[in-house]
Amino acid sequence: MTTTEPRATTPAPPASVEPRRPRRRRTLAPYVYLAPAMTLFTLFLALPIGYAVYLSLRTVKVSGLGLGSGARQEVWAGFSNYSRALGDPEFLASVGRVALYGLVLVPTMLGLALLFALLLDAKRTGVKGFSRVSIFLPYAVPSVIASLLWGFLYLPRVSPFEYVAESLGLPTADVLSSNVILFAIANIGLWGGVGFNMIVIYTALKAIPQELYEAARLDGATERGIAWRIKIPIVAPSLILTFLFSMIATLQVFAEPTTLRPLTNTISTTWSPLMKVYRDAFTRDDIYSAAATSVVIALATFVLSFGFLRLVQRRAFAQENG
Repeated sequence: MTTTEPRATTPAPPASVEPRRPRRRRTLAPYVYLAPAMTLFTLFLALPIGYAVYLSLRTVKVSGLGLGSGARQEVWAGFSNYSRALGDPEFLASVGRVALYGLVLVPTMLGLALLFALLLDAKRTGVKGFSRVSIFLPYAVPSVIASLLWGFLYLPRVSPFEYVAESLGLPTADVLSSNVILFAIANIGLWGGVGFNMIVIYTALKAIPQELYEAARLDGATERGIAWRIKIPIVAPSLILTFLFSMIATLQVFAEPTTLRPLTNTISTTWSPLMKVYRDAFTRDDIYSAAATSVVIALATFVLSFGFLRLVQRRAFAQENG
């Protein structure tokens, strides 16, 4: 009779204990840093926008002769202020003038900014520091002061250009006339905006690796070919950015025509959409119609900016996304 000895069982390996991950401590530091910016954004941007939208949906109901404590009451108006603003001939005419103003100003300004940036980036260009400062300096002048300076240059009686032209027997033109006033206002914007856009484009040009230029020169490319085939395509995102800023500034033109208006009778109080908003709010005391018009301008600016970016983002930003 045989007896079987029990087999020795090997002890099971101990289960692996996962190390405890340290718990992330929630800190209030990010919220503390964001609090000032969010507070300023809420107080000076979000709340005014919300209040403007609220006013655009209200109006004043006048009973009787409008005298007495309860004769004027603020009531709900719905979208009547918007329909009245969009159907106002003065508003539509101001939109047409600003559109023509943008067609004259924006391409000329960006073309000169690109030309100056390419010239400053060229190797043979001398006194680059002085050139950059002299081109950028007009942007540092406030638009109201620039408009006053150009306004006195436009006036025939005090303009030195008029005096020189008369001394030389050359023909003169009234720059503040109704046929030329749009170009006179565009010239002020051109004088002040070229420098800023030039700095943006020039900064993008300085970020291009020099190896690309050396390889192109070894292949026999000229400086003009390098500028056309290498520099301009690479700085296309900067050109789009400057075009977007210029378009927004064009839709918000206000200081230049308002400052020139006392010098001539060819600029009406509704020459631009923002001038109409100012007239309705502070001259006619119709803040409800002014609020509706301002909301329409803001929505149009957003739609045009967003639509333009959606239109060009695939082609212009393909190199960055790839």
